[in-house]
Amino acid sequence: METMEHVIDVTDETFEQVVVEGSKTVPVVVDLWAAWCGPCRTLGPMLEEAATKRAGAFTLAKIDVDAAGVGNALLQAVRSQSIPTVVAFRDGQPVSMFIGAIPEAEIDRFIDSILPSEAEIDAKEAAEELAVGEVGEAEQGFREALDKEPDNRDAALGLANILLARGAIDDARPLIMPHLPDPEAEHLHAKIEVAEWATTPADGRLGEARRAAAAGDWRSALEGMIAALGDQRDDARQALVTSFAALGDDDPLVPEYRRRLAAALF
Repeated sequence: METMEHVIDVTDETFEQVVVEGSKTVPVVVDLWAAWCGPCRTLGPMLEEAATKRAGAFTLAKIDVDAAGVGNALLQAVRSQSIPTVVAFRDGQPVSMFIGAIPEAEIDRFIDSILPSEAEIDAKEAAEELAVGEVGEAEQGFREALDKEPDNRDAALGLANILLARGAIDDARPLIMPHLPDPEAEHLHAKIEVAEWATTPADGRLGEARRAAAAGDWRSALEGMIAALGDQRDDARQALVTSFAALGDDDPLVPEYRRRLAAALF
């Protein structure tokens, strides 16, 4: 299957692994071609040279549209009716494309546009460090990424996550706000709201439930919010929605209490 280093001939059976899953590690550039296509014979070697020259910064996936049905399916998906068509994938999704043979300088510009920046690389390495518990190294990496690219989403939210775990809410908030309504930003923003419930009055059933949530006693908190729907419907519903966002969809309490909220409301 592999014709040269970093250049792979892709079939229907290997498309998912090489292109979709592979692009979650490094960008994948898909070259849709056919043997009878003159421009393909011009473009193909230039793409292969670019892949070899960049030594693993991206993978070149070559799909013969006459031999692989997935090639025609991809052409339809990107609304192209001719070859060569070149589609770049990152994180499992197509992000950029061009049609026809183009000069080497334009190929280089296209490749540069889909490769991760230094800040993105720093943020990814920091996230890997955080995942194995190297919090100090991760924080430094996220900060270095933000120095290079202040609007980098992964670095901002990664650093905010560390700061929230430390209780530094005021430092975390400005990192999160520019990235709303990104789902991870919404999750972290909800965690801030819950943390702030610790200082709100504990008057009434809903107030007690909010304080319980801030203390991490989630089942008691959610039970109290459900009970409060009777006389504080809107506020209790919003507290439940915020709690679900703070807990995240993977928490087993969330589907249970979403069903109970729906049953209570409808």
